[in-house]
Amino acid sequence: MAQSEPDFRSRCSIARTLEILGDKWTLLVVRDLMWHGKHTFQALARSEEQMPTNILAARLKRLEALGLIAKTPYQRRPLRHRYDLTEVGHSLEPVLLGLMDWGHGHLGGGHFDPVSGESTPPRA
Repeated sequence: MAQSEPDFRSRCSIARTLEILGDKWTLLVVRDLMWHGKHTFQALARSEEQMPTNILAARLKRLEALGLIAKTPYQRRPLRHRYDLTEVGHSLEPVLLGLMDWGHGHLGGGHFDPVSGESTPPRA
């Protein structure tokens, strides 16, 4: 499936990236697909942040249309899909790591090590 070029409002790379990733949910979907082994709609919907299912469905559709995730059926009746990051989606890992490091250092949030799978709890 060929990806169509999004119609951006700006020539700025930061503005264009924020049009795709700048809402409060999209990077959490990428995080869960990348590091937390959540690859079904049901698993993603059970994330700690409790994303509304209509928003989750919209984000998955948008990420697929932009080529950041691939959707493959794993069950026919009822039809259910597995979601996996594409190479483009995986290329967001340094962005996620940078955001996590900043939030850990400045906001006291938890820190996840994707290599070991270990988490550091938020600071009290």
